[in-house]
Amino acid sequence: MTFFIGIDIAKYKHDCLILNHEGEVIRESFSFTNDRAGFVYLKEILSTLNSNQTMRIGFEATGHYAMNLKVFLDENGLSYMQFNPFLIKRFAQATTLRKTKTDKVDARVIATYLLSVDYKPYPIQSYHIKNLKSLTRDRDDLIKLRSRQLVKLTNLLDLIFPEFKPFFGHSLTSSTCLYLLDHYLIPSKMCHMNLDSYQKMRFKLRRTISYARFCTLKQLAHDTIGSEDQTLTYLLKKALELYHTLDDQIIQIEAFIQQEYEQIESHIHTIIGISLQSAACILAEYESFDRFETSDQMLAFAGLEPSRKQSGELESKGKMVKHGSSLLRQTIMNVAATSIIHNPILYDYYHKKRTEGKLHRVALSHVAKRIVRIIFHLEKHHLDFDLAKMR
Repeated sequence: MTFFIGIDIAKYKHDCLILNHEGEVIRESFSFTNDRAGFVYLKEILSTLNSNQTMRIGFEATGHYAMNLKVFLDENGLSYMQFNPFLIKRFAQATTLRKTKTDKVDARVIATYLLSVDYKPYPIQSYHIKNLKSLTRDRDDLIKLRSRQLVKLTNLLDLIFPEFKPFFGHSLTSSTCLYLLDHYLIPSKMCHMNLDSYQKMRFKLRRTISYARFCTLKQLAHDTIGSEDQTLTYLLKKALELYHTLDDQIIQIEAFIQQEYEQIESHIHTIIGISLQSAACILAEYESFDRFETSDQMLAFAGLEPSRKQSGELESKGKMVKHGSSLLRQTIMNVAATSIIHNPILYDYYHKKRTEGKLHRVALSHVAKRIVRIIFHLEKHHLDFDLAKMR
């Protein structure tokens, strides 16, 4: 006999229901809290089951709400399987027309679904993989916050010194740009810069603008049509400070990511065009490559596979399904863009798709799929990337 244990995950408590292999209820739905006492209670319930029989535990992938439970199950040698919530929703819709949805009902649906699929236990996560996933997702949040702050800086400079950003090629992230904003901030101070100011900037920065362009910037500051309002100046200063704070935090978290990534055997970073930070993000989102038997499964997990519809003699392929981790899909698409710059084989593949009439983004998605297949091969065979062996 096999016991099928469905758990509906929530923030403060979880609901559980146990079925046998015939679909009969062994234990009616019960709740346990999302803390040590609740987990111990769950373990006590499970210990009452026949120890000679197999237990299969399943629940939906619900982000961090299930993380502590997964750690507890791992520590106690209990395997589990995670499901995409979308699959559970579709299964529930297919089995009943009723629109009753409660935590207890969901626990039964999950247990029933577990009964109908092949049981593929989730691999026990290493300590470093869990840390890596938290760190890479936090880094992504910080980068988005920094980007928003950069937009705010741009908007404020458009009011105070609108000529400043176009002078630097519409980018505020160069070392010279940030140095001038940090030390002078507003045009009334920039127009009074002198040769000594320029020499200090040259000494501080490895590369900077020429003295002729420095003089041009001074003149732009003198003739600016911007409004040096006290409130706008205050907001600009605060936005700049916050930008630097976020930038420092990103540098710190990237150091932690590198430290954790180097503790894990991975070959993703050896692929030309993939940085260590991107490799760490891809590894953290996939968590374990043992979960995938084919590269197509990895594509499906990332939401990179195309939708397909067939009915009778009609068949069509649409856009990528975009299910799964948006961060994973975004990272793979980003590394595809950088890889075609540095990897001649991938560039040739991209160029081939473009000559076939594919749009840039579509051709890039084909490169992304090929990169996933390369990752699958390297990780499954424990190999470093070798450009000479690419076809």
